[in-house]
Amino acid sequence: MIINHNLNAMNSHRQMGMNINSAGKSMEKLSSGLRINRAGDDAAGLSISEKMRGQIRGLDQASRNSQDAISLIQTAEGALNEQHAILQRMRELVVQGGNGGTLEADDIAAINAEITQLNDELTGISTRTEFNGKKLINGSFDKDFQIGANKTQQLNLKLDKNLSAAGDLATSAVAVDGTKAKHDTDIDAVDTAIKLVSTTRSTLGSYQNRLEHTIKNLDNAAENLQAAESRIRDVDMAKEMMNFTKNNILNQASQAMLAQANQQPQAVLQLLR
Repeated sequence: MIINHNLNAMNSHRQMGMNINSAGKSMEKLSSGLRINRAGDDAAGLSISEKMRGQIRGLDQASRNSQDAISLIQTAEGALNEQHAILQRMRELVVQGGNGGTLEADDIAAINAEITQLNDELTGISTRTEFNGKKLINGSFDKDFQIGANKTQQLNLKLDKNLSAAGDLATSAVAVDGTKAKHDTDIDAVDTAIKLVSTTRSTLGSYQNRLEHTIKNLDNAAENLQAAESRIRDVDMAKEMMNFTKNNILNQASQAMLAQANQQPQAVLQLLR
């Protein structure tokens, strides 16, 4: 028997330290809800998880970007809707002005006065319509939208038509005089303007439909990636609670065995009596 080194006590003490350390890790995981709290917990898992987190946040932001793009498109489309209404009224006035057989000069003047106001508003809408400081329908809009989480995932929207009366709508010269020739010219001009606005609205509508599908795809990808990241990073609470309980029991057992091991050298005293 030896008394300078109590190997049983040393072993029990070492086991108790390991159990306390394991229980501490379980407590950390249970309190944080994470299986990986530091690189030492799972170096490879942490690297994969962080990469996934970057993608998830990128997908979420791309979804918000797409929603902002839809808001911009809806702003432009709302303005074009008003221009459509104005042009339809203008066409109605041109048809009315073509009825020269029943109109007096002051009637024609009144019609032209309204047409002038309508043309001014067409130009006003073209000038005033903007989103976050960017003009939308004056022919200068040519921008990219980041609709993905990675590079080269942009969508370009170009609105290169100046939808003003003096611009590509070309309705500034519309003015009735009661004659057939002028009536036919004005009708052609207004119909061409209506067609241009319709084409632009159709283009915007196709972009909006695409972006709505883009958002659904981004949200689905983010959801699935989040589920995959959760399986790597998050802790299984039931399983970890089981480990914590086991480590607690082992810790109590090692403490009891350490107490027993510390009593063993006392037997030497029996030999000295």
